[in-house]
Amino acid sequence: MAGTETVSTFDADGRVLARDLVSALQIPPQDNSAMDGYAVRRADVTEEGVMLPVSQRIAAGSTPSALAPGSVARIFTGAVIPEGADAVVMQEDTEAAGDQLVRVNRLPIPAQFIRRSGEDVMRGAVVLAAGERLHAASLGMAAGVGMASLEVARRPRVALFSTGDELVMPGTVAPENMKPGTIYNSNRFFLRSLLKGLGCDVTDMGIVPDRLDATVNALREASQQHDLILTSGGVSVGEEDHVKPAVQALGSLDLWQIAVKPGKPFAYGTVGAAHFIGLPGNPVSSFVTFLLLVRPFLLKLQGASKLHVNAVMVPAHFAWPRSDKRREFLRARLDAQGGLELFTNQGSGVLTSMVWGDGLVDVAPGQTVAHGDAVRFLPFSELLA
Repeated sequence: MAGTETVSTFDADGRVLARDLVSALQIPPQDNSAMDGYAVRRADVTEEGVMLPVSQRIAAGSTPSALAPGSVARIFTGAVIPEGADAVVMQEDTEAAGDQLVRVNRLPIPAQFIRRSGEDVMRGAVVLAAGERLHAASLGMAAGVGMASLEVARRPRVALFSTGDELVMPGTVAPENMKPGTIYNSNRFFLRSLLKGLGCDVTDMGIVPDRLDATVNALREASQQHDLILTSGGVSVGEEDHVKPAVQALGSLDLWQIAVKPGKPFAYGTVGAAHFIGLPGNPVSSFVTFLLLVRPFLLKLQGASKLHVNAVMVPAHFAWPRSDKRREFLRARLDAQGGLELFTNQGSGVLTSMVWGDGLVDVAPGQTVAHGDAVRFLPFSELLA
C-alpha cells in the first residue's frame, strides 16, 4: 500500500503520521508563571515578612512591563514573567498588607514556579515522528505547535467476507426459529470493529455461500480495489472449505496453517494486487489470530513504526500441566492479588472467554505452567489499542 492524505488534526485519531512533525515555535513561547501569586526580584525579598508594593497585574495573554525594582507584580498561572523578575511566590505564601501592599512570608528560591521558554518543546524539534500512530496526546501535541492538519498514511482498503452456509445474520431469524446447525455470524461484527479501530476503510461483502464458484467470484471482485481481502472460515481441510482452492485459482497461497492454538487454519497469499488473509471460522481462533497477525500486518501497511505489543511477566495463579506442540494463547484475567486466572473453557468456539478476559497468556510449544510461575501476558488493552 502506498499513498498519503492530509486530514484535519481533529480527524487524525488512530491514523499513522506520514512525515516527521517539526515544531516552528517553542513551548512555552515565553517564560511564564506556574502559579497564581506574585512575580518578584529575589534581591528585594531579603527576609520573610518583607512588605512590597504591587506595581502591575499580569493576566495570561497580556504583555507585562518590566518589573520596577522594589516592587512585585500580581501574576496568574500561564502569564508571561516580566523582565527583571526571577521567581514567583505563590499566593498561599503571601498576604495582603494594605492598599496595594503584599507581605511575602517565604523566601523564594531561584526560578521558583517559573516555566522556562522551550522547556516542553524547542523550536526545530521533532515532536512527532513519521510512523507514529496518533492518539489523544499526540493530537494535542500537534495542535500545540499550530498544526490544523496532518499528513497521514492512506487508510488500508479492506474487503471483508465470511463463508459458510450455516451462518445467519442477527435480526433475520429470531433465536427460537434458528434451524439446527445454524449459528449467528458473530465474526463479521468483531472483525469489522477491529478493522475500523485500525483505521481501515472496510467494504463488508457479507456472507459468501459454500460454493467454489461463489468464492472465486467474491475474491475476484474484492481484489479489484482493495489492499487486503480478509475472510473468515473456509480455510480448513473440509470438503466445504473452498477458500484455499479459490485463492490458488486466482493467485497464490503462500502460507497455510500455523503452529498456533487457537488458530491453526490461518492462510496468507495474494489475489491479483491484493493481499489475502484467511482467518479460521471459530470465533476465538479468528479473534486471536487477528490480534496477533492481522493487526501488525495492517499497521505495517500504513508505515507504523510500532507493530507489536510488549509482553509483561505476571505470576500464574493457575496450573497448565499439559503441554502442546503448538504455541498456545490462553485467555486469562488479572485477579485481586495481581496474578492471572484462566477462563475455565479454553475452547476455540467459546467467545465468552474473550469478553471475560484481560488478555492472552503466551505459552511456548512444549511448555507447562505451574502455579506461581511467571508467564508472558499480552494485555487486551494493548492488543486492542
